[in-house]
Amino acid sequence: MEGLQQPRRASTLAAQVSDQLREQLVSGRWPVGTRIPGEQELAEMLQVSRNTIREALRALVHLGLLEARVGDGTYVRVTSELEAVLLRRTATTRPADVLELRAVLEEHAAGLAAERRSAADMAQLRALLAAARESNHPGSMARIAAADGAFHLAVVRAGGNELLGELYEYLGSALSALLTALPWDGDVAAEHDHWHGALVDAIGAGDPVAARYAASMLVQVTGRLSTAATAEQGGAGRTGRRAGE
Repeated sequence: MEGLQQPRRASTLAAQVSDQLREQLVSGRWPVGTRIPGEQELAEMLQVSRNTIREALRALVHLGLLEARVGDGTYVRVTSELEAVLLRRTATTRPADVLELRAVLEEHAAGLAAERRSAADMAQLRALLAAARESNHPGSMARIAAADGAFHLAVVRAGGNELLGELYEYLGSALSALLTALPWDGDVAAEHDHWHGALVDAIGAGDPVAARYAASMLVQVTGRLSTAATAEQGGAGRTGRRAGE
């Protein structure tokens, strides 16, 4: 297989194999969701024992890059150690904390985008804005979340800070999961559309203050809905407990 080589004997074989397998993930040769070759096949490719392969795979599973499914094989979970760490962390984080982090990232990134955006960035933002508005209908939360995530990632990337863009991209799954669980109606959709448009206009005008404000208003919309959803769930839980008492 492309990119795989028989390991050298300078360091532990398992460490060398683990490094090569990690390269398959980072390079995109094994995309997320892919079932990787089995232990025997990898052992034959690399001319090492199955125990060495097993140890290397175990290390990558421990890092969160791979997922071992009993009776089914090993699958690519994520392609970055940073993403794996963030996924584990956000899985145990309150939605309010995720929203606060989103506010910090998106507001700052919106200001940078207004100062640094290129003509190509603006063309992409307008196209993604149109896609977000097209998908923004109650009852299609998965589509809304996907379009919203793509739009905001483009805003962050337009700021030209690669590390910030990478961090935001890896947080995308947590943000999308939060959005799909929110109540959504026509009024919310209209408000969302309005502030998305205001954000693009501010970035296009090179106005970082207006861009940061529009970004903060979008986060506030999500935060308000999240608070309402949490309160509703809490009320339902209390009602259920009273009924069962």
